[in-house]
Amino acid sequence: MSAYLHLQTIPDLFTFFEPHSTPQHPLIAVVDFSKVDKRIDEETRILTDLYCILFKDYCNNSIRYGRKVIDFKDGSLVCMAPGQVIELDAESFEEMRGWGIFFHPDLIRATTLNHKMKEYTFFSYETAEALHLSDKEKQVLQDCIVKIETELQENIDIHSQSIIVSNIELFLNYCTRFYGRQFITRKSTHGSVVGQIEQFLSDYFGRPDTSDKNLLTVKYLADQVNLSPGYLSDLLRKETGKNAQEHIHFYMIEEAKNILLSTNKSIGEIAYALGFEYPQYFNKLFKQKTGKTPVEFRNMN
Repeated sequence: MSAYLHLQTIPDLFTFFEPHSTPQHPLIAVVDFSKVDKRIDEETRILTDLYCILFKDYCNNSIRYGRKVIDFKDGSLVCMAPGQVIELDAESFEEMRGWGIFFHPDLIRATTLNHKMKEYTFFSYETAEALHLSDKEKQVLQDCIVKIETELQENIDIHSQSIIVSNIELFLNYCTRFYGRQFITRKSTHGSVVGQIEQFLSDYFGRPDTSDKNLLTVKYLADQVNLSPGYLSDLLRKETGKNAQEHIHFYMIEEAKNILLSTNKSIGEIAYALGFEYPQYFNKLFKQKTGKTPVEFRNMN
């Protein structure tokens, strides 16, 4: 029978991982998995209200996130935002090597990092899109962890939060850099994805039968190549300079131009054919992308 846990706070986390220990800080913790002596019940599902950053060199147990098995054998890092579910198989934490950083959103709520978190799009990536680290990169991130742990061992004072948050931000900035490197080193694979996306969009908007179309979303597009919306957008931006939404808009507007110039369909009919529920939204997007309304574009050509 599967077990379900909801970890809402750092004390909850310690109750699960280290029941005989006391948190050094109420809003953040660093867990050394090699020191965790715990047996996991079969198919344990954990919902956490914390930001979770997990790194493992290797492990015997299976961890699933988004229903996919996380492969940590090469040494990889996964970042999860609050509200995500982790699923653990029935295994021991013995012989695991790695660490986890867990922090509550309240730790950063009144800081500039809180507003910057949306820029760290890797928190929405799937596990198959984990960050695979070189030895040098591992050491850089480990140095950040050491600084956070050192600060946690000090008595909490008026400087504690800013120092801890600054080191978290430094850690995340390094992750952004390392993901940039990963996009470059996997360029050949990513080039294939770009080709698939462009072919799909060309076919999708070039279909004669458009009566059953809904407005194309980034999630739907990402599903076509088995990637998360965030990862696909970042991949496309690195490869082409345009994110996934911009690619959708480009092909949509190009098809709109074709229809405007080759048929007598009304603007409403064209909008519905492209998936818009309301023609005024189509008008607004078309003018935003071309500088002209659909009617003005048709009349000029």
